[in-house]
Amino acid sequence: MDVVSLGLICGLVFGLFSSLIMIPMEVESRRKKYEAISSAFVDRFMIGLIVPSATFGLDPLISGLIIGIGLSLPSAIITRAYTPIMVVGAVGGLIIGFVTKSVVG
Repeated sequence: MDVVSLGLICGLVFGLFSSLIMIPMEVESRRKKYEAISSAFVDRFMIGLIVPSATFGLDPLISGLIIGIGLSLPSAIITRAYTPIMVVGAVGGLIIGFVTKSVVG
């Protein structure tokens, strides 16, 4: 499988997962909840899309971790919800790196 197809699949799966875990979240208005869920989807989709393509000459697990943390940091700073956002980004980056290593080589 080529890295673009793998990136699209990983991005969709990670984005949907992140959106689904946010559904029970309590937010002051429906609009803000939809904005937060949409933002999480786009953020996680981009992690899934980029990790298979950008290995930086490193092991895909390491580059996945770096990309997952790096792309999650702005959202964590804005929302001040560092732990959940950074942990999900790091774990997701590692998992996508593992999948990339297994599928692409």
